[in-house]
Amino acid sequence: MKPDHLIDMLSTNVEPVKNGQLGKTLALAIVIGGAASFCVMLATVGLRTEATGPSHLSFLAIKLLFMLSLIGTGTVLLIKLIRPGQDGRKLFRFMFLPFLAAGFAGVVALALEPSAAWDRMILGTQWATCVFCIPLFAIVPFAVLIWALRKGAPINLERTGAIAGLVAGALGATAYAFHCPDDSLPFMAIWYGAMVVLCAWIGAKLGPRLLRW
Repeated sequence: MKPDHLIDMLSTNVEPVKNGQLGKTLALAIVIGGAASFCVMLATVGLRTEATGPSHLSFLAIKLLFMLSLIGTGTVLLIKLIRPGQDGRKLFRFMFLPFLAAGFAGVVALALEPSAAWDRMILGTQWATCVFCIPLFAIVPFAVLIWALRKGAPINLERTGAIAGLVAGALGATAYAFHCPDDSLPFMAIWYGAMVVLCAWIGAKLGPRLLRW
């Protein structure tokens, strides 16, 4: 086949790309993934059953703020990474800010309490449940995000997979926050943060395989 003929064939019936379509697909994936994660939480560990006073609600709000900041920044990064030629390197640095803020708050909270209370503040009562549940709740969000990202053309597959894993982990942690009985800033910074980072690491390893095009 002659090159000119091939070009004519490829340029026939070309439809314009809809502006914002990839962003809408990603947003839909996050909504579906978040809803699925919440449903898995309800079906497994369930909502927190003890009394929820002002203190409990305040810690829930802090946990949600931590996770939603990661979800928001990660989503903006994915919108850039899903398109070729945009690596989002500058925005990538902002991903560390929520972790730094949570870590600083955790250190300050420990400094204000006697060392005898540190074990309880760090380990809480259900740290093992946290370690198990957050990655479990992140599975469906990660799968849906990979589906959405395959609609685009990401170039840096490892970084894209890492951010997808991070957002999925944050969605899983958001769902777990509605069950978590441990109200402690060090607990949140260490276990929530570590599990989200673990999900990001897994996403970085799976990204090149799942996003190859």
